[in-house]
Amino acid sequence: MLIVVRHGRTAANAAGRLLGRADPPLDDVGVAQAAAVAARLADLGVVRVVSSPLLRARDTAAAIAAVAGVEPEVDDRWVEVDYGVLDGTPLAEVPAELWARWRDEPEFAPEAGESLGAVARRVASACDDLWPEASEAHVVAVSHVSPVKAAAGWALGVGHEVTWRTFVAPGSIMRIAAGPVGPVLHAFGERP
Repeated sequence: MLIVVRHGRTAANAAGRLLGRADPPLDDVGVAQAAAVAARLADLGVVRVVSSPLLRARDTAAAIAAVAGVEPEVDDRWVEVDYGVLDGTPLAEVPAELWARWRDEPEFAPEAGESLGAVARRVASACDDLWPEASEAHVVAVSHVSPVKAAAGWALGVGHEVTWRTFVAPGSIMRIAAGPVGPVLHAFGERP
């Protein structure tokens, strides 16, 4: 089973800011969320933990890996979308026309940023690489909201529309199992 976890909360998440490539640590709530996820997954026999290179994901992955008794690995493909000049902007201050364009054009990217189409392609590549092992054993990937949504799209075989129709809370769990014709979404947004 491929288990995709969103990192625990940061102060920027709590403040309602876009948080892309900025690299703040987990706040106290985020540390507790990481510990809760690790405890929830403790009895599964996790054989591998991979993570985004950003600190909030690496610290969440370290908590899970410590309980699993494995060394966490970093895979850059699990990094959050690059919001470019919008990184750190309060969500309420992002212009409505920009949200509309982002929603309607999967290859749209904000200035100096990254498109959701690019995120979907790199996350699909990461999922494809993990899938042979994850279809036989429990593998965890710790990432961010946009890559988690992209992984859900990969599992469901759908386009970018899933991005705008899903909510991913900090410290939440998604489970993708092997089915008779490929990946099957077993759980989304599970909280420990």
